[in-house]
Amino acid sequence: MRRPASDTALSRWLASAPAVLLAGIVHTLSFSPFEWWWLQLLSLAVLAHATATAAPRRAAMLGWLYAVGWLVSGFWWLYISMHDFGGLHPALATLAVVVLAALLGLYYAAAMALWARLRTDRAGWDVTLWAACWLGAELARGLVFTGFPWIASGYAHAVGPLAAWAPWIGVYGLCALAAVSAATAALWLQGGSLRLRSTVSAVVAALFLAPHLLPDQFTRSTGTLQVSLLQPNVPQEIKFDPDRLTLQLHGLVRQLSEARGALVVTPESVLPLSRDQLSDGYWAALQGALQPVAGDAAVSERAALIGLFVGDEAAGYVNSVVALPAGATNGAASSAEASYRYGKRHLLPFGEIIPPGFHWFVRLMNIPLADQARGQSTEAYAFGGQRLRPLVCYEDLFGEDIVSSVVGPQAATVFVNVSNLAWFGRWLVQDQHLQFSQMRAIEFQRPVIRSTNTGATAVVDHRGQVTARLPPLTTGVLEATVEGRVGETPYARWLATFGLWPLIAVALTIAGTAAFIGRRPRPPAEPGA
Repeated sequence: MRRPASDTALSRWLASAPAVLLAGIVHTLSFSPFEWWWLQLLSLAVLAHATATAAPRRAAMLGWLYAVGWLVSGFWWLYISMHDFGGLHPALATLAVVVLAALLGLYYAAAMALWARLRTDRAGWDVTLWAACWLGAELARGLVFTGFPWIASGYAHAVGPLAAWAPWIGVYGLCALAAVSAATAALWLQGGSLRLRSTVSAVVAALFLAPHLLPDQFTRSTGTLQVSLLQPNVPQEIKFDPDRLTLQLHGLVRQLSEARGALVVTPESVLPLSRDQLSDGYWAALQGALQPVAGDAAVSERAALIGLFVGDEAAGYVNSVVALPAGATNGAASSAEASYRYGKRHLLPFGEIIPPGFHWFVRLMNIPLADQARGQSTEAYAFGGQRLRPLVCYEDLFGEDIVSSVVGPQAATVFVNVSNLAWFGRWLVQDQHLQFSQMRAIEFQRPVIRSTNTGATAVVDHRGQVTARLPPLTTGVLEATVEGRVGETPYARWLATFGLWPLIAVALTIAGTAAFIGRRPRPPAEPGA
């Protein structure tokens, strides 16, 4: 991007630190529940404009401020888990959220510093370089130290015209396209020739229109399945209270009895116990509640996916989903060991796995089972003519981890997300997590069914549309029909083969090329450019 042709008061203010911080906060409004995807492009354009002529140190500071404003406003709800349920002092909980955002913001500081050092003052190359630096920061946040890509910028485009790119390039590709759009828009803030503005307009129009001219159907139907998605709405403060355990156990039996679908799905850890702590009699009662629905010939076979823990103190507890087939008419229980079992593989730092050296911090909070074992299996559960791939809580943020489940002859036809977001309250977190499921659905053209404790319990079709949803913070059963899909999107094919390395290579290649160009003599600027 070139030096601004005009130096108006507005241009100077938009390049200031307060404006960049405010733009970062505004960025959060582009995600669910607001879904103002266009606001993200304007917000990023402010950052691109502010760093257009900044020295590396100032560009780093501006990138860091933008990220801190965005991330603190985007996942402030972590405060709830640490203070309300973890018992951490309000000041410490607030500090922890800010420190996390500040540390993650270092990726964006480094990206903007690199951009400032490598920019070439050639508009086309600089737009591409700015987007590559932004992409590098997003990839680093999503991959380093197990990754925490919550509200990565590409998720804002699970809705809107750029969503059509998702089956081709995935969420991180959308991060890059959003950055290209924002950087080109920043050129308008900087003035310039009519030719330059016309070129900018053509680039943005091509980004928005091109995917709609490409094929958009890569999967085919595998039939339908009637599902019942449970939402128990158990307050988190009593979730692991042994004195309230009986109420939860009886409540699950009651909801299973009320469910009408062939497959019943419960939330994550709907039973806050291990399988070995449940009596055979209770397991038989659960199976008995799954008896075929009288008078419904369409539901002749029934089963449930139950969220609980598997393991012991010695081997470690695994946050798991266990298949529960309907019991025999005499109520006899089948062997739990013979049932399907899936254990969570991508664990949440501090909530489910404790990084080395941080046990002291976790001990300050009263979080049960904060250091869990990791699951191993990635196989889908075959039932009702479908292959269902469980995803426990925030595992569905990591498309690169689950892509192996949607390629090959045994590919999953439905994603099943089970979550308990009661840890984090109601506002933002439920809608944001639902938006991540929408992105996975679009990327792989697979439906996602979600059973949660307090919300968002919903069904997302293979186009990313929410077709059914329960109101948050209510007790209920969502009865719905889901259509399974099989086939591979272009994104699924290259992601399964190469992982995210093609995007990493693109970012590095652009940065390297810009460094080379920057060493060459620069032509004189065009008049008025």
